[in-house]
Amino acid sequence: MYEGKIIKFYREKYQMTQEQLGKGICSGTHISKIERLHTEYAPEIVTLLSERLGITIENEIIKLKNIKKRLNHWHDVLVMQLFEEMDLINHELEQEDLIQISDYIYFYKLLRVRYLLMHNLTEEASDIIVEIQKKEHKLSSYEANLFKHILGVYYLAKHENLKAIQALKSINEADYNNKEYTYHLAVAYHSIESPVMAYFFADKSRQFFKEINNYPRVIDAEMLMVIQVKDDGDFKETILRFKNLIKSCDLCHSPARKARVLHNLAFEYYRRKNYEPANKYYKESMSLKDNESFPYLLSLEGFINSAFYGGLLPKDELLQLAKEGLETALKKNEPLYINLFTLFSFLIQDKEQEYHQYLSEHSLPLFEKFGFVYLIKRSKKELFNYYLEQKKTGKALKMANLLIN
Repeated sequence: MYEGKIIKFYREKYQMTQEQLGKGICSGTHISKIERLHTEYAPEIVTLLSERLGITIENEIIKLKNIKKRLNHWHDVLVMQLFEEMDLINHELEQEDLIQISDYIYFYKLLRVRYLLMHNLTEEASDIIVEIQKKEHKLSSYEANLFKHILGVYYLAKHENLKAIQALKSINEADYNNKEYTYHLAVAYHSIESPVMAYFFADKSRQFFKEINNYPRVIDAEMLMVIQVKDDGDFKETILRFKNLIKSCDLCHSPARKARVLHNLAFEYYRRKNYEPANKYYKESMSLKDNESFPYLLSLEGFINSAFYGGLLPKDELLQLAKEGLETALKKNEPLYINLFTLFSFLIQDKEQEYHQYLSEHSLPLFEKFGFVYLIKRSKKELFNYYLEQKKTGKALKMANLLIN
């Protein structure tokens, strides 16, 4: 069953014709039939052909049969977020020629996209996504649902939260047993400020991560649940839950996860206008991140905001930080952060007219396009107050109507 596929693969790899390969062994026509599995053949012929190709056919058959097992293991490692092991497996699979003729080539490509997204390589991931979309009709039912899951993760990485929800909600659980997608659905709902749905799916993902004994991902789910509870109950209890999550991150030696918890703790202080502790935790979060990554820019935005409104740093320092953030955002071609750091630059320099013009003409349309509910609400309130102060009653009423609706 496998011999013909393997012989054809290596023959084409070494750019040999069927006649060249079969010279002195059998005819080119016979090789054609072997490759297409249209004839029976003596084992001796396959052995001779393999020797000419420089392979051991038995070893190649074992490798081909093991590909699915190796891909399933890689999938598990990706879900567990075991970065060292996933990098090692990725390298091994990149060297495996036989994936190209296996029945699992699309499964491999889908996992490769997931791997690239976990390393923030969205452009490389996008290229493979386009390639898979052209062959989508060839995917198995499991692969089709995995593709929807991966599209959801991709849209989250691109801040296209509404598209992420649409892709993730289209998954058929009957054909897809990887409930990890519920975590990404929770993230998407959180991003559009839908706390009830975010909490519901975060809890589902927590149960799934507990079932597969993935404690670090349980932390992720619990953190997402904590930040959905806005002003219900005691704030001290919320802070205690965050600090327990930080201890859990230390116990499982996960600085990246700790950075996320610190960022969210900072935001809890920030939205209550406790700027000094917010600034402190944003800074701690930044110290654990790559300073050219999107998560770093997110915490830098919070750090500048809290320092500005809390009067914690001189304006020249804040302006320099905003410029550094803008440079990184431009280099990464990241529209959200280009807008945010441009706005900061205007704000810090007291360029009120330029700030509100940019907010109205560039930032708000972008926030609405990607579904950034928090930023949309904040921007509309700012514009309403500005138009009111400037006695631009028509524009103020229009913005008030948008706020109400």
